[in-house]
Amino acid sequence: MKSIILREIKSFFGLPIGYLVIAIFLIINGLFLWVFEGEYNILNTGFADLTPFFTLAPWILIFLIPAVTMRSFSDEKKQGTLELLLTKPLSIWQIVSGKFLGALLLIIMAIVPTFIYVYVIYGLGLPEGNIDMGSTIGSYFGLLFLISGYSAIGIFTSTLSENQIVAFIVAVFLCFLLYFGFDGLATVIPSLSTIISTLGMQDHYKSMSRGVLDTRDIIYFSSITIAFLSFTVYNLKSFKS
Repeated sequence: MKSIILREIKSFFGLPIGYLVIAIFLIINGLFLWVFEGEYNILNTGFADLTPFFTLAPWILIFLIPAVTMRSFSDEKKQGTLELLLTKPLSIWQIVSGKFLGALLLIIMAIVPTFIYVYVIYGLGLPEGNIDMGSTIGSYFGLLFLISGYSAIGIFTSTLSENQIVAFIVAVFLCFLLYFGFDGLATVIPSLSTIISTLGMQDHYKSMSRGVLDTRDIIYFSSITIAFLSFTVYNLKSFKS
């Protein structure tokens, strides 16, 4: 599996997409958080916290993660190398896990530079250091679980077609549906709003952003990730047979 992970990372950085994803994520966040006027501008909020970043990041990642994962199996199908990959002395679960972890590590590389925001906010606080570290750490954990779910969805959709654009569009749609769709549906059915909201990613992500790592939230994101990776394995088994 290690060879699959290294192969994925090398392929990402062997093409401009790896650098492009990291650059786009950091530039868009930087512009909205520090340059553009608006509700996401940290300097205009008057509060020394990273809430605007953690509110904005999931929406940017809805597009960037599918852009990373869309070629995972779509490209293998198009190039005719999927059959060769499946003949390797690895189980399908190991192959899928390797692809998944490779994409996950790339996105984490894009997140790590944002730790500098914590340092800046720490210095901007009055008094210095007046930042809710519990909430900040919880939000980073929530973002990590969200990235895991998005990546699993993207890996799954890459098995649906050899066309990378199709894989990208389907992944964006599913990520949007699971992140915002249930909250939107909850507003239409107020009597069941609490139950419906808990089915979506946004409710659990916001819960973790409060600095409380609830077992229910961890189980939810883990279930989403495992479910979509299982769908991926099932599709590949069908292709192999």
